[in-house]
Amino acid sequence: MRSIGARAVRTVCAGGAAVSFVACCSCSGNSAYPGHVLVPGGSPPRSASPPGLRFSLSQINNSFSGMSALRPLAAIGKGSIAVLLPQTAAAPRFAKYDAPYLAESFKNAGLKPSQYSVQMPPGSDQFKAAQIAIAKGARVLIVDTRSSGLGVQIESYAQAHGVPVIDYDWLTLGGTRKYFVGFDSLKVGALLGEGLVNCVYAWRVKHPRIIVMDGANPTNNPSALYAPGYDAVLARQFPSGWKVVSNPPDTWNGTIALGEFRQQYVADKNINAALLPNDTVGFGIITYLQSKGIEPWTFPTTGMDATQGGLQNILAGYQCGTIYKPIYLEAQAAAALAMYVRAKVTPPASLLNGNLTDPQTRTTVTSVLLTPEWVTSENMNSTVVADRFVSVTRLCAGPFASACSAAHISS
Repeated sequence: MRSIGARAVRTVCAGGAAVSFVACCSCSGNSAYPGHVLVPGGSPPRSASPPGLRFSLSQINNSFSGMSALRPLAAIGKGSIAVLLPQTAAAPRFAKYDAPYLAESFKNAGLKPSQYSVQMPPGSDQFKAAQIAIAKGARVLIVDTRSSGLGVQIESYAQAHGVPVIDYDWLTLGGTRKYFVGFDSLKVGALLGEGLVNCVYAWRVKHPRIIVMDGANPTNNPSALYAPGYDAVLARQFPSGWKVVSNPPDTWNGTIALGEFRQQYVADKNINAALLPNDTVGFGIITYLQSKGIEPWTFPTTGMDATQGGLQNILAGYQCGTIYKPIYLEAQAAAALAMYVRAKVTPPASLLNGNLTDPQTRTTVTSVLLTPEWVTSENMNSTVVADRFVSVTRLCAGPFASACSAAHISS
């Protein structure tokens, strides 16, 4: 059992039928960036937590056993909790991880099957699902729409019916949610920058000339916050002669990103490092670099999402590391917060650890900001493997067997 709660509060400056999971499972200090303030606690208390019920992020582990501490809240609360997740081919994580993890969290926290639901309605059907859930007695909504317009519609409807909303993983810009639960986006950016810097020095890359592929989009609040994190880290290297030679925008799409990278690389063959937003983008670019004869441990790149391909590129020496977001931590934190809200008990400061600012409404959103992890070959076994996030059999298949052995990776 791996508990990551202690690290979790560490902080730094389309189509298709609906899928439903209902009871389906038996660098330090406060950030200096505007709109992102880590605080000792959340909102002023409306009512004190029951004696002995001070749930903390440190109680969360990958066995879900810590959720049992919330059983007293299950008895206090009324109505149900409804979770609405997006159904998207671009993010298969919700069906594979989030939905079953949330269901398991509620079950272990003492809710009956009739007291929670986890659904993945396609597209605009999320609004209809929210209406139905509220009509059936939902007293809390956990929502991730991936569309601020749809999110605003859901949250306005919920507010009109007296139902508080928790934004999950994705802040609805212009929304009226009460809380946000997700990973610390500025920390994500800082880890990408720190990972690249450490790798450049470890791989002894001379005269670093970096292409930074932002992946940012004005409507994508998490990725818009990554850039300040890694920009601050990279800026500290400029006096040493480091140079960012290109900054292509909006490069989340792997095909578009590869085209932009090739164009820049052909124009400047001195580019010798790349800050890339995720493993999918990295996979195509690394394949291209290999076709140009680039040797392992000579051209540092970054990634995110801890995909099998990204982890294998790390083992092979073509990627420095990847950002890993332990989804079981996010699911349990959201479920715990919803349990407090359902019981009309003020969540403790040990759960609410920060604030975000909605850039459209300029309102402060009390938040649970979770800490992501930078995964390399050195800690791969103690993170993604220990959390059963990746299959060792598949990760270490064929040509990667020896690299796994060298990294002491075992099931």
